[in-house]
Amino acid sequence: MKIQDYIINNFKEDDINTLRNTITECIQDGDEETLPGMGVFLELIWKESNEELRKQMLENLNKALKK
Repeated sequence: MKIQDYIINNFKEDDINTLRNTITECIQDGDEETLPGMGVFLELIWKESNEELRKQMLENLNKALKK
């Protein structure tokens, strides 16, 4: 099983609040072991987003990188 499949299977039954808490905790903890999971989350979000939302995410990322 690929890491991506493992991560998806691990979270697919979670509700929105659990997903939010997971993401928030990963960011607050700064634990590098969670980076692959965040990458999978980003990929899934990207695939489900329309071009307008993708543009907004890229603008936010660009702004954050320049801070």
